[in-house]
Amino acid sequence: MLPEEFYHEQNVVKIARSLLGKVLVSNIDDQYTSGIIVETEAYSGQNDRASHAFGDRNTNRTGVMYQPGGRAYVYLIYGMYHLLNVVTNVEGKPDAVLIRAIEPLDGIEHMLKRIKQQKLTPKLTNGPGKLTIALGINLEHYGVSLLGNFLCIEDRGIILKDEQIASGPRVGVEYAAEDALRPWRFWVKNNPFVSKVRGK
Repeated sequence: MLPEEFYHEQNVVKIARSLLGKVLVSNIDDQYTSGIIVETEAYSGQNDRASHAFGDRNTNRTGVMYQPGGRAYVYLIYGMYHLLNVVTNVEGKPDAVLIRAIEPLDGIEHMLKRIKQQKLTPKLTNGPGKLTIALGINLEHYGVSLLGNFLCIEDRGIILKDEQIASGPRVGVEYAAEDALRPWRFWVKNNPFVSKVRGK
């Protein structure tokens, strides 16, 4: 798995990009599943209007973001979708990277059962709310270590060249004024598991 020091990097944008090609692993309910991270978004703490911690909002919801990097920030949207964020930076600096899409690798049969699909298609994990269902991630995993037994991220030697990676504005943060225009979303070009919103 990635070392703890990886998550303490103070440039969240750099981490968001470098997470592409890494492998997100879950071992939940004794079901081992994993997928290559193919899409991410960076959120830069107190000074980013798109961040939940903008304006130094240290609440019950965002508290884990203020802990040292290497933990999971999981939250619920629309009352039905859990989103997984990787907490980064050092204690007191609430940066995080949203994992938006993965390409399934291990335990695909478990993923299909969880998301109620019969066969593997990009719809299995081509969005942040889908991949958490497929991997069995929910609010119970808020704050868990990414160096622990339930969740981790591995480097399996997948190397992506600069020309294979695209960047652009983040999704659904129009309320963030000029911060909405920051090109802090990264994805692997031409990967079918990238979300369809501006993913081409």
